[in-house]
Amino acid sequence: MWFSWCGWRGSIIDRNSCRIAHSAERHNKMRTASVPTGLQLCFSHKTPPTPPLETVPTHRTKSITSPSNPFIKHCVKLRHSSSYRHSHGHALVVGTTPIREITRFQECKDERRIVIDSLLLLDGAKVPKGLCSSCSQIVCVSSTVIKKISGLQSIDSIEAIALIKIPTSFCNMEDYKGEPNFRHWFPSPHRILVLDGIQDPGNLGTLLRSALAFGWKANGETKAVLGHGKDGAFLLPSCCDPFNEKALRASRGACFQLPIVSGEWEHLETLRDEFQMKMLAAHPPEDGVQMTESSFISQLADTLARQRTCLVLGSEGHGLSDESKEACELITIPKPMPMFHLNVNRLCLFILQDAFRAPISI
Repeated sequence: MWFSWCGWRGSIIDRNSCRIAHSAERHNKMRTASVPTGLQLCFSHKTPPTPPLETVPTHRTKSITSPSNPFIKHCVKLRHSSSYRHSHGHALVVGTTPIREITRFQECKDERRIVIDSLLLLDGAKVPKGLCSSCSQIVCVSSTVIKKISGLQSIDSIEAIALIKIPTSFCNMEDYKGEPNFRHWFPSPHRILVLDGIQDPGNLGTLLRSALAFGWKANGETKAVLGHGKDGAFLLPSCCDPFNEKALRASRGACFQLPIVSGEWEHLETLRDEFQMKMLAAHPPEDGVQMTESSFISQLADTLARQRTCLVLGSEGHGLSDESKEACELITIPKPMPMFHLNVNRLCLFILQDAFRAPISI
């Protein structure tokens, strides 16, 4: 029989033990064992004790103080360059709130715990609640490094930056080999938001966030109630990268939830033909044309209720491209008299708030 001892009651036993002869165990007798003075015999059992295992964190932790560190340069390139981001398959997410929103959704969708490759924390900051188990590596950095990575001079509200993998629900058709299989991203779509030349990352992020808020169905959500598949977004040429840091901040992680395809007009036409979708484009009224808001909403809602639809929105500066005007049915937007310029985000909200609440009958 093995006996172990420790220096005080209740401590972990992992060092010392003594062997009592088997015959003494059989006859229920204990021979005197040499126990160090001042120590207590804690327990006994027939095999040597296995020390209890401590909980080992799933991540590695290191510290970086120099802005010239190769890893920090890598992070800065992820923020600056779209091609670098997509070639490495990672996006840089700044701020605890968007990081938490993205990881919460990714964990729910993929049923996995590790969704952050690296979590960068300001020296002295605690790991935000719920993120410790979501990352494979924690990097403690100085305020100088945080400023370098984020590109911001004021970092009072920034305690965390994360490197998160770009989701498989995003596809750039330039990098796609073979014939496009749009059913992989949009199994059976009812609504596709098509953005035509939206170059401002704040506007693009807000549009994606608005679409998600007003009824587009995200990856992983059930479609049984409405009887249709994943809706999403299609980005035409000249649109900015949805994983641009500013776009991510404006979208609040919507680009991780909506299926998004970036491609040319020929790809959009293939998508349209495959799902027999109607192409609608929002367009300002021509001079002398009067249209009330109620008739506009009625017209758009009727179309959305009966047909699968691609809604095309152009940029503020240049409006719809010639390709959009030629390929789409133009829907006239009622223009309130006091408003001489309608921001593309306000336009999107104006359309989505009423028209996209229409019941779906297909």
